[in-house]
Formats: sequence, C-alpha cells, structure tokens
Amino acid sequence: MTGKADPRFFHLHLISDATGETLNTVARAATAHYADYRPIEHIYALVRTPKQLQRVSADIERQPGIVFFTIVNADLRRELEEHCATLGVPCISILDPVIESLARYLNTRSRPQVGGQHALNANYFRRIDALNFTMIHDDGQNTADIEHAEIVLVGISRTSKTPTSIYLAQRGFRTANIPIVPGTEIPRQVFELKSPLVVGLIASAERIAQIRRHRLLTLSENRETDYADPRHITQEILFMKKLCADQNWPMIDVTRRSVEETAASVLNLLTDRKAQSPEERT
Repeated sequence: MTGKADPRFFHLHLISDATGETLNTVARAATAHYADYRPIEHIYALVRTPKQLQRVSADIERQPGIVFFTIVNADLRRELEEHCATLGVPCISILDPVIESLARYLNTRSRPQVGGQHALNANYFRRIDALNFTMIHDDGQNTADIEHAEIVLVGISRTSKTPTSIYLAQRGFRTANIPIVPGTEIPRQVFELKSPLVVGLIASAERIAQIRRHRLLTLSENRETDYADPRHITQEILFMKKLCADQNWPMIDVTRRSVEETAASVLNLLTDRKAQSPEERT
C-alpha cells in the first residue's frame, strides 16, 4: 500500500466537576502531539455526585480509553481511580502536578473549591464587560467611543479581525476592529486614538483570495468581482502597509497564524507598550 495510513482512533474520557473548559484545552493540546492518532472524545461536565459518576464509569467500561479528570471531591476521585484501575485504563488528574508544585513553593496546602476558576469575581466581570464592548464595536461599529478600547485591530477583509477580537475579549481586553477598504473613508476617530494599541493585520494575497472565494461560494455569489482577485487584493495589502507605516502602527502577518497565535502576538505588543515610559510612546 502507498500513501499515508489512516489515523488510528482511541477513546478519551474527559471528566470535570466544573465546565470542563480547562480539561478540554489541555487534552487537545496534548493529543495534538500525536498526529497519527485521533481521539474519540467523551466529555462529562459538572460531575459532582456519586450517581453522575456511576453513569460516567459505565461509559468508560463500555468504551475503555484513557481518562483525564479534574475533580475536587476526594471520595469521587478515589471511586473513579479505583474503577479505572480495575479496568486497567490510565486515569490522570491533569492539575495535580501544578497544584503540588505550587504547594511546595508556597509552603502551604491547597484549599480546593469546585469550579473555583469560574468564580464570579472581578476578573470574570472584566471578561464579560470586554466581550460586550467588543461585540458592539465589531467591524467598524460605534467608532465614536473607541478611545475606551484597549486594543484596536485594523485590516482589510478576511484577516481574522473579528475572531481575534473576540478571543482577546475572552481574555478580558476590550477590543474594537476597523475594516480598511481602499477608497472608503476611515473613521477619523481611528487617527485620534491616544490610549488604545492599534495593530494592523495583514495576510498573503493568495490566502485572502482563497478565503474570499470560499465566502462567495457560501453566499452563492458567482458574479465577476474584484473581491477575490489576487491582483486587486495585492493593492489592498499595499494600501494597508502604507497606512500602518504612515501611522506608525505595528503589523502582524496572520497568513500562517491561528487566532490564538495572533492574539498572543497582539498581547506581546501590548505588554511591550506598557513597559515603555510615557515619553517613549510619544
């Protein structure tokens, strides 16, 4: 046989007494290291009672596979671990190494709290506020008060402005985004910004053309248009680069970046900016 072999599959049970967000993120980051294997995910959130755990255990018995969990209750943990040992499947508490390292460093014992990372504290409300702000300042809306943003993303169509803005908002940063269209007036407020970090997003003409062609197909638009023409897109990119150079705005090429990687680069720029003195920023 020639060609790449089909991926092999395995069962992955993700069990949490909270939303499971942390668990799912860690599990997917770990399994990404094994491209020849594909996990069949079984996700169980808010598992907090023996009855709920019994249902989970029955599923593991029917479809054995590795178990990752984040459970605070000692009795539930012990029951799960004992059941997995009986079945001969690995059972791993993914946060234990981190918690134990913190305990040694701080020379104290942890005081676990179910769903503690999702407590309704100031950081939680900051994220909600940021998300609300970002949604009403998406795609050039409500530019009159974008001075209240912490980050403003500018870029031509299909450079991931909206998903990057939403991701940053989920991290707690008020983010606005402004579309740049050659021949269309840019809101004057963008050029008057003092506080927010303004970042330009660009990508290769080929990549943008590919995304735009797919969008036209999705919208069932078959008419001739410059929207997906690489030559026209190249002119848009050149316009964008000149704009950023004239305004001294940093640029990020998102061609081969995920939204998470783009957001991380934006936050690095924000950190560097905050580290500068006010004199250096002027």
